[in-house]
Amino acid sequence: MSLASTRSLFFMAFIAGALALGASYYLEFSIGLKPCGLCLLQRFFLALFTTVCLIAALHGPKRLGCLLYWLLGLFSSLGGMVTAWRQVVLQSDPGQHMSECSPGLEGLFTNMPWLCVVKRVFSGAADCVEISWTLFDLSIPEWSLLFFVGVTILGAYQVVRLVWYADQRPISGESSHRSRVDD
Repeated sequence: MSLASTRSLFFMAFIAGALALGASYYLEFSIGLKPCGLCLLQRFFLALFTTVCLIAALHGPKRLGCLLYWLLGLFSSLGGMVTAWRQVVLQSDPGQHMSECSPGLEGLFTNMPWLCVVKRVFSGAADCVEISWTLFDLSIPEWSLLFFVGVTILGAYQVVRLVWYADQRPISGESSHRSRVDD
């Protein structure tokens, strides 16, 4: 594994995350779509993934550093995938999951601890169920879910590859050939 390919892969993941983040800001500020609590939580996980990839691309880590960066990226993409999946489920059957309108996240954070806020956001509200924009008949949370599934697969593949590579070539100076017990 060369340093150039590691940096370029992290940089391409950063570019993909930055484009998705830019699209979400474009939809909010240019088109005028107001994000719900689940959308903001997805945006947080997307920003976290993008930041991890940027730091990794600038750092250019070795094998152990790559593993740690990919694990951080994998956990942030898993968080975004779970959040997007929850919103897709809420939008698929709006009558069953619809709860009362909730105040904004600022109001929730001032009155409740953060764990209760996350629980309340995941229970869904009327603004999370509404489908306000589609592209190719897919809503924003469905596009977000596709993106997070893609980067989760990329991160899982890279983690498995790095662990496999570490098993084949140990970090210490010992030989990578396995010796037989009866030799």
